[in-house]
Amino acid sequence: MDMKTGEMQGNCPFHAADGGVRALLGRTNRDWWPDSLQLDILTQNGTSPDPMGADFNYAEAFNSLDYNALKADLRALMTDSQSWWPADYGHYGPFFIRMAWHSAGTYRTADGRGGSSSGQQRFAPLNSWPDNGNLDKARRLLWPIKRKYGKHISWADLFILTGNVAIESMGGPVFGFGGGRADTFEPERDVYWGTEAAWVDTGAETRIQPDKGLELENPLAAIQMGLIYVNPEGPGGVPDPLQSARDMRVTFERMGMNDEETVALTAGGHAFGKAHGAVTPDQLSGAPESEAMELMGFGWATDAEQIEKGHITTSGIEGAWTPNPTQWGGDYFRLLFQYDFELVRSPAGAHQWQPINPAPEDMAPDARDPSKRVPTMMTTADMALKMDPDYRKISERFRDDQAALDDAFARAWFKLCHRDMGPKARYLGPEVPAEDLIWQDPVPSGTMPSDAAIEAFKAAILNSGLSVAELVKAAWAAASTYRRTDHRGGANGARIRLAPQKDWAVNDPEELARVLSVIEGLRGDLSMADAIVLAGTTAVEKAARDAGFDVTVPFTGGRGDSTDAQTDADSFAVLEPRADAFRNYLATRQTVKTEELMLDRAHLLGLSIPQMAVLVGGLRVLGATAGNTDLGVLTDRPGLLTNDFFVNLLDMGTKWKTVDTSGDEEFVGTDRASGAPRWRATRTDLVFGSNSQLRAVSEVYAEIGNEAKFVSDFIAAWTKVMNADRFDLA
Repeated sequence: MDMKTGEMQGNCPFHAADGGVRALLGRTNRDWWPDSLQLDILTQNGTSPDPMGADFNYAEAFNSLDYNALKADLRALMTDSQSWWPADYGHYGPFFIRMAWHSAGTYRTADGRGGSSSGQQRFAPLNSWPDNGNLDKARRLLWPIKRKYGKHISWADLFILTGNVAIESMGGPVFGFGGGRADTFEPERDVYWGTEAAWVDTGAETRIQPDKGLELENPLAAIQMGLIYVNPEGPGGVPDPLQSARDMRVTFERMGMNDEETVALTAGGHAFGKAHGAVTPDQLSGAPESEAMELMGFGWATDAEQIEKGHITTSGIEGAWTPNPTQWGGDYFRLLFQYDFELVRSPAGAHQWQPINPAPEDMAPDARDPSKRVPTMMTTADMALKMDPDYRKISERFRDDQAALDDAFARAWFKLCHRDMGPKARYLGPEVPAEDLIWQDPVPSGTMPSDAAIEAFKAAILNSGLSVAELVKAAWAAASTYRRTDHRGGANGARIRLAPQKDWAVNDPEELARVLSVIEGLRGDLSMADAIVLAGTTAVEKAARDAGFDVTVPFTGGRGDSTDAQTDADSFAVLEPRADAFRNYLATRQTVKTEELMLDRAHLLGLSIPQMAVLVGGLRVLGATAGNTDLGVLTDRPGLLTNDFFVNLLDMGTKWKTVDTSGDEEFVGTDRASGAPRWRATRTDLVFGSNSQLRAVSEVYAEIGNEAKFVSDFIAAWTKVMNADRFDLA
């Protein structure tokens, strides 16, 4: 595997080249390939590019899959070498491990984006990243099997399952497999990959440069544009193992991996296969997205004779890590510690490390001619496991305890490949491990409360003395942590009452503790998770009725309560909102416009534009603002579910201007005739009047006759958020 690994910690602000605020999405496919076919003209107005249609149920299709037959076909593929892309050592296993690794390895914990869940490796920009060089061939090798099993296995699942079978076929340990990744049919447009105008192989600088005061920008987790992790040659191509260790530690931490998992994954992945740097990069064609039509999506092309000889370049590093590249074992750590290494250059010119005076039996077979023996190598990232003191201790333990390495690698690989799938309840297939793992955010099974218990609690909570705003805020705080990117967070589990969430500033900790204490005392047989949601839902229902709308807000019980022991508090820290437009909260001024952060939060919640708008407007009039500020509460009757926010926002009788001390984050609205102050608001309020598309939606909710529509739409959007993590209801 041509592993690229890691980064440096920090939340250092990143400013665009002109010193301004960066765009939410950074570089997009259109920036990189302006001449590519722009198919989004056919996906306007919500038209889906998915050929399977809205009624297709992937879980049902997967559950009818002949799973054992598929695995048998994959196992046979491992040694079915094709002349157009021959298998190194006669075995495609290492190639497919790299494919699976690079499919999963784009995941980052900061925003839950990336990862393998939708098969994005098929599309730009990932299909053309330098770090994904030649994986287009791996996908073509898989096509006959994908064609055979069709709708029963997604590309996203197939990538990961193929990696598992590859490991098994070479004697390696596997912890399990969970299916359920449904394909998408267009590039994801919500992922920030960076703003650099160059790839790692064309001059992009490394993102961590302490001497320049540069730290790795959130949410990124790769050291250079176009890498999965770190540069294997070292930071910015400089072969410094200790600095490489620094980068690895940050990158893997941003994937949710600790030092032991980092070492196990690096060593386990490099137990197999070889890196490719047999020719200089100028002998290759461009990446798939930019290549000629007749190449049919192939990139990094060279002639067939060169391919047959193994004259291939991917990372630029050349050689195998061990003398047995298609067999699991302990050779990686044995060679790493047995030999001294010297810094050399590959035929492609890349820095790599070669053992000094290796024994003949410790040399590797040539990838095309097993009668030849060639030196093994290590990358600078590999040398980091020997040179960094903490990594070295773990590496020495694994060297001396093969069983420990077997278990650690199997578990770390499983985590790598499933980290973005969310709770185990979403996994499909016969090889789902029975063990609950803390990174899966386990939630105990809940019990469906009786109608009598629900009604008794609703009556009690309305007589508790708690306000509508307090109850709504608590429920929103619990549910709105959900991220559809990696299916983490949400109200199920009631982790709002546990560290770290109970102490987040956005949740008004003192108020929250008081509200939760009252709910705890009244909930009876309801789980705390159900009671928190039901309390907020009851408050919304009261607010609507007090505004003159006789409605019932839907509630579905059955949530469970997680414990501290079932909660990895450190891993939940990344879910803390630095900005939450729905509660008009901004911790500190960001490098992205506040209204763009609102869009990002809405996307994580899976909201449409109207759902985002109606929730912002409704939560404002309910008084559900962080710190109980009056910012954006554009109503004279707070606590009632009315469309006053939109009516007053669009009122031409109000003139808005910035508050001098806020730097365009806070505004005051004054009476246009008298100059008397009327309202206070933020960017995430005024954007609903200043942006033409959002204003069009706001006008609908402000219209006379649409008051009931506003209430109905708010309730639907509220219920969607409250149930976002209820995978048992799908």
